[in-house]
Amino acid sequence: MDWWGYMIKKDIFEVFFRRKPSMILVALRNNTKAKYGSILAKEVDCTYSHAVKILQEMEKNKLVQFEKRGRIKTIRLTENGEKIADHIERIREIL
Repeated sequence: MDWWGYMIKKDIFEVFFRRKPSMILVALRNNTKAKYGSILAKEVDCTYSHAVKILQEMEKNKLVQFEKRGRIKTIRLTENGEKIADHIERIREIL
């Protein structure tokens, strides 16, 4: 696919989904081990504070789960989070 085709696909995806939250869910799904907020923020190209706000909203809606180990908080998808991330990925492929 050329650059123009990629941009059209990207634009239509963003019509349906907010980019950063979708990318966070998919990034968590595509990685088998737990993630840290700072690593996720870098992967989806947003600030740490923005990523934390998104993750807190996802936690309220039972899409992610924080696990505290000492001073470090890791983030994992819940079963519902896995399902939604899977559907987002499928929709992105279709578009």
